[in-house]
Amino acid sequence: MTLKSRFDFHTQIDRLQSASEKWDGREKIFGAPDALPLWVADMDFAAPQEVLDALQQRVTHGVFGYTFRTPQYFEAVVNWMQTRHNWSIESEWITFTPGVVPALAFAVEAFTKPGDKIAIQTPVYPPFYNVVRENGRQLVMNPLRVSEQGDYSMDFDDLESKLADDVKMLILCSPHNPVGNIWSREDLAKLADICLKHEVLVIADEIHADLIFEAQSHIPFAAVSDAARDNCIVCTAPSKTFNLAGLSVSNIIIPNRKLRLTFERTVSKMHGLGSISTLGATATEAAYRHGGEWLDELLVYVRGNMEYVQAQIQEYLPELSVKLPEATYLLWIDFRGLNMNAKDLMQFLLHKAGLALNDGTMFGIEGAGYMRMNVACSRSVIEQAMEQLKAAVAELRSSK
Repeated sequence: MTLKSRFDFHTQIDRLQSASEKWDGREKIFGAPDALPLWVADMDFAAPQEVLDALQQRVTHGVFGYTFRTPQYFEAVVNWMQTRHNWSIESEWITFTPGVVPALAFAVEAFTKPGDKIAIQTPVYPPFYNVVRENGRQLVMNPLRVSEQGDYSMDFDDLESKLADDVKMLILCSPHNPVGNIWSREDLAKLADICLKHEVLVIADEIHADLIFEAQSHIPFAAVSDAARDNCIVCTAPSKTFNLAGLSVSNIIIPNRKLRLTFERTVSKMHGLGSISTLGATATEAAYRHGGEWLDELLVYVRGNMEYVQAQIQEYLPELSVKLPEATYLLWIDFRGLNMNAKDLMQFLLHKAGLALNDGTMFGIEGAGYMRMNVACSRSVIEQAMEQLKAAVAELRSSK
């Protein structure tokens, strides 16, 4: 199939020897230096040309002193949220951290005490576990329900019973990583009501909010109601959207002034993080001002990659199954039909199929038998990956 686009997503950029964790870190992380890296959530695509041009102009200036966020920067973020998510925010609500994961850790420190209980909805992004445990708080798991067809949903009965037991905070993944759900307004409203009832603060990780396949289908948690808005911290970033993770910029949106001041005190006073990186500020403003068309076409390309993988699995790999996600560029693939334990499955994929994927158990015990696959790369890489996987599974079948 030929995909037409004025943006080149077909050409695979050589990322070797670029200090890429995804590519150059394979041997250290997986012990498989030649495995195709389809794991960590960054893309193999160059950022939009307008971002590259803005960065080049800033580099040419030659001075990289302390930098503040300009009115134009705030305007770009505000306009992006309004245009892409129909969410009206104020500039003063936006505070800075060098990443969403640090923001989660700062929030845990700012709003809970050692020993406090914090809820997460599993299987979920591994740092959710880490920021709770490493800060001496107690994890409370509210596992998602999963149907026989592989559809995930929130378990509100379990959530209510657990939040009633003196839980102080819930870290929400929206859209959800790794299962790819976009939570409906009804789901978010119900979750908000339960959290308000039990005085549980919501930290909403919305880093994948722009990577959605139906326009404005993502509902920011703070947009659900006035009460939800005043009981949350919304974590956003241009990093996943425009492949800017190495520039370390996040925009943490906190409408509630009291919560915002407490959070900012932890970030700036207790940890000394006050200024944004010069190039991070430049890239963020350019991306939010000029990156919309690039993102729209990126999503079409990524969706095509997803559909290709699904079609290959349905036709040639009946032992596996995968549902197309509502968001993200990540596939949550069910490998349980191969009847392997998590360790053996990982070794099979690395050393027989030559694929480096994320082990599902990283996301919780519910992920056993699953793998997360990053398809934000050229179609040729995805085609190669599926040929290798089909060959490895065929050999496994013949050996049995």
